[in-house]
Amino acid sequence: MADATHIVCPHCGAVNRIPPARPARAAQCGACHRKLFDGHPVAIDQAGFERHAERDGIPLLLDVWAPWCGPCRMMAPQFEQAAAILEPEVRLLKLNADEAPEVSSRLGVRGIPSLFLLRGGQVIGQSAGAMSAQAIVDFARRHLAAAA
Repeated sequence: MADATHIVCPHCGAVNRIPPARPARAAQCGACHRKLFDGHPVAIDQAGFERHAERDGIPLLLDVWAPWCGPCRMMAPQFEQAAAILEPEVRLLKLNADEAPEVSSRLGVRGIPSLFLLRGGQVIGQSAGAMSAQAIVDFARRHLAAAA
């Protein structure tokens, strides 16, 4: 299974190998048996960010937000809609900046909401400010195409 894609389970953190012939949307975790993709963003902490950044074999779209931020709250349902469109090609993650200041600092977050598109743990695109679901999808696809 050298060409299998590694996917971190959003529920238990186990790393799963998905063969290319298997539809990722239907895949279940080998450890907890829950679906690996459910069309919703995954709330993570610093340890979850590190695990996904190091082990996921698909691009990650990270929303750095805070609960007190009005634009962040406005964008949350848009990010949710984007997850339903982009998964399983991209894993959408939500990171509370107040609970993970080290990650925010490392990424150079200057304002929230901030989006970071990562591939192999490296940032390949970033944007600040609230966006519509379609703008989020376009942002991800444009940067993935440019990085290909």
